[in-house]
Amino acid sequence: MLPEFSACLPPGGVPDSYRVINLLDLPLIIWQIPSHTLIFALEIAVRRERGRSLLLLYPMNGEAQIKDLEQRVNALISTETDLFLVEVRIKPTNNIKVFIDGNQGVSIEKLVHYHRRLYKQLEEENIYPAGDFSLEVSSPGLEEPLKLYRQYLKNIGRFVEVTDKEEHKIEGKLIRATEESIVIEETTGKGKKMETVQHTISFDNIKTTKVQIKF
Repeated sequence: MLPEFSACLPPGGVPDSYRVINLLDLPLIIWQIPSHTLIFALEIAVRRERGRSLLLLYPMNGEAQIKDLEQRVNALISTETDLFLVEVRIKPTNNIKVFIDGNQGVSIEKLVHYHRRLYKQLEEENIYPAGDFSLEVSSPGLEEPLKLYRQYLKNIGRFVEVTDKEEHKIEGKLIRATEESIVIEETTGKGKKMETVQHTISFDNIKTTKVQIKF
């Protein structure tokens, strides 16, 4: 169903020469009135209301978009074995967020470099027609949970907070990580009552792990 609209017609109402033309089945409506031709491109009006294109959308669903962008980023950073892609997120507004990390971290200069290269690809290939997208490339901040095994490896020796799938929390030092589990060293009490306990936690039972800053 076409959106509702209104238009000012000549005095006396719609003349006999009124007719509707549907060109190539596109929703473009033309009224032919003596000395008056009113053209309404309804999608354009709706686009202005919503602030984005309805006609020229990315021709993939969300999952396919993410997979395509992951392949692009992995290809861009493939020559730097120290770097790895952590995650790609896309909002309905076509706001793209790419998180890149490295075994020794990743510099701002490299993030800017890969932002420019990826943005250029998307723009030149017209992946999002009319430039209807925004792009952010960054390293994961402390507020982002660890997602990959390589992230756990690079954070060995740091304090983390682990929340398991039963919502139990353990805070301690990450002392070991394998592809199946991690070991957290938890210290409780003070002075003579201080105790240190090691917890082995399976990745299958981890909901989130976040790096903690200790001073």
